Amino acid sequence: MSYKDGTLKKYLDDLAAKLPAPGGGSASALTAGLGTSLISMVVNFTLGKPKYAKYENELKKILEKSEKLREEFLNLVDLDVVAYKSKNIRDALDVPFMVCRLCFEGIKLCPVLITKGNVNLITDVAVAAILLESSFVSAYFNVEINLKSLVDKKLTKVIKKELVQKEKVIKRIRLEMEEKVGKIIRR
Repeated sequence: MSYKDGTLKKYLDDLAAKLPAPGGGSASALTAGLGTSLISMVVNFTLGKPKYAKYENELKKILEKSEKLREEFLNLVDLDVVAYKSKNIRDALDVPFMVCRLCFEGIKLCPVLITKGNVNLITDVAVAAILLESSFVSAYFNVEINLKSLVDKKLTKVIKKELVQKEKVIKRIRLEMEEKVGKIIRR
């Protein structure tokens, strides 16, 4: 079953149904896709505006990254379903781990948009950061549950260490986004 080319209604109906998949892992990938879509939207509404012309090259690079991430998250929506059905612990672990890693890359695009993105879409930057943090945390739960079944304890330790470090950065960025956006919209 491929959801990436289907309708949101079909996906949500299947997510709500008494089906083994899609589940939380797939939903976390979709949530991250929503976050990166907002980043792309902000950049698209910024490009071509004279006020932001001096940031054009940097914004184009951000758009390129956010679009690549968006496509990867969309693929992970389906890959999580496939991994769950495969009953292979490494596949079940790899998909949410990749979601975590990509959320980390995605949220790092947000701070720049606070000062160099279209100010009329500033709240969308905060929402993007919140969605990416939420997706990271959701996927992290799936990583943790799958790590319990992993025999390779050395790999388990390496993965946990990486995600703990990324989680700190993600939380810090999301909090900064909330503070900065809050100050801007409450002026």
